[in-house]
Amino acid sequence: MPPPRPTLVARLRGAWRTLVAEVAKFGTVGAVAFVLDTTLYNLLVFGLPGLVEGPMAGSPLLGKVVSTSVATLFSWTGNRWWTFRRRRSEAMGRELVLFLFFNAVGLGIALACLAFSRYVLGLDSQLADNIAANGIGLALGTLFRFWAYRTFVFREELAEEEREARRAAAQGLSARVR
Repeated sequence: MPPPRPTLVARLRGAWRTLVAEVAKFGTVGAVAFVLDTTLYNLLVFGLPGLVEGPMAGSPLLGKVVSTSVATLFSWTGNRWWTFRRRRSEAMGRELVLFLFFNAVGLGIALACLAFSRYVLGLDSQLADNIAANGIGLALGTLFRFWAYRTFVFREELAEEEREARRAAAQGLSARVR
């Protein structure tokens, strides 16, 4: 006899638990990537205050590209092997290309915020750069990237995840029958 079909409520609970776990892990990886990106950007553009000027002081947008690229590689590794480990496919190259593409779009969002702040509003202080690129731009880019990673990059659901959802649903059914 096949196992009973999970109820809608059991499936929703399982999906909710998965989503909450993924958001928490995504946030952790993102927080570390944020620290890496922000620290590297500030060192490249502003250097060590009072000691040395940043090597990219005259190129803040290029500095942002470099810092975000380093953080992106860290983020892909963390998300592939931890956050979405149950969703990753065997096509690692495909995942990486999609991940890089969606990160480039996210970088474009941050660059647009930084460029607007610098070149339209005329704000070029360290604080203004960090609010524009690493605050507003990062928040908007992060929302976009989470949706894109979950929808397009790490979309392959493994059989184990489905088995867990069925087990949870079956346990819910058997508890109600008693």
